[in-house]
Amino acid sequence: MRQPGERVGAPPAVKPIDRGGWRGYFVRTKWEPLLVYRSLLFVPGSRPDRFEKAAHSGADAVCIDLEDAVAPDAKDDARAATFKYLARPREGAATGFRMNPMSTMVGHRDLVAFVDSGAMPAFLMVPKASGEDEIALLDDALAEAFGDDRPPLWPLVETPSALPRVAGVAKVVGARGGIMLGGADFAATIGAMMDWDGLYMARASIVAGASQGGCQSMDVPYLNVKDDEGLRAETLRVRSMGFTGRACIHPAQVAIINEIFSPSEEDVSKAERIAAAYAEAGGGVALLDGKLVERPVLLAAQRTLAAKRG
Repeated sequence: MRQPGERVGAPPAVKPIDRGGWRGYFVRTKWEPLLVYRSLLFVPGSRPDRFEKAAHSGADAVCIDLEDAVAPDAKDDARAATFKYLARPREGAATGFRMNPMSTMVGHRDLVAFVDSGAMPAFLMVPKASGEDEIALLDDALAEAFGDDRPPLWPLVETPSALPRVAGVAKVVGARGGIMLGGADFAATIGAMMDWDGLYMARASIVAGASQGGCQSMDVPYLNVKDDEGLRAETLRVRSMGFTGRACIHPAQVAIINEIFSPSEEDVSKAERIAAAYAEAGGGVALLDGKLVERPVLLAAQRTLAAKRG
């Protein structure tokens, strides 16, 4: 097995489509670099009638859920409907799916069915991630099946035992994918409240670990879909902490999350100048307005530009 952080093949992607300032995606067989996902909307795999609506909800990404949102006796039908949808050309949000845990038989069925289906998801979300070895094993298997066309991985960190391994997981995932906090399961496991204080340590660990692998970081959804004020206040704190995006469970939450994670024109202009100065210096230390532009500053600028829309 390769070491964590050692990559196989080239990065994946979807082709962006611009529509009057709104940016969508069209799945191709060859991947290109992805934009940062500001918002990720979950939709149950057992509701194929909602797939297309979710894809055009304004969310940057949509995750079709084969795990928690699907009853055990509906798994087979949901799996078939999901892979049928993901096998066809489509427009709208970058759409992937959440499999069942790799430690379960139904999770293995998900993987085998996916490999045989012809589906082209924008990403594969992996629940109950245990650590870098598990994620590296999965990525190696997908590389064997798909080569450079394998989807980026988005592991979910949902247990206290996985938290110290976030940096290792992030190094396996790399810039192609990201890590998401599974806040409900994490809070239930340690007996914490699903509030800011209860999840603070887990959130900080996700952001710090993801930064070591250069991958995206996605926060847990805000569960009260009728509390726009609470969603806005907490999401501002989430962005301030360093998350690159936030998941949502209802289309009504998308606009607020997108707004908060969208850089201002001033931020974009500054980031463009930083990137240009760094390029002009040939990748070495650069000066901009009398200040040093080193690699950490460049990385922050790149994240800003990756979140730009329109």
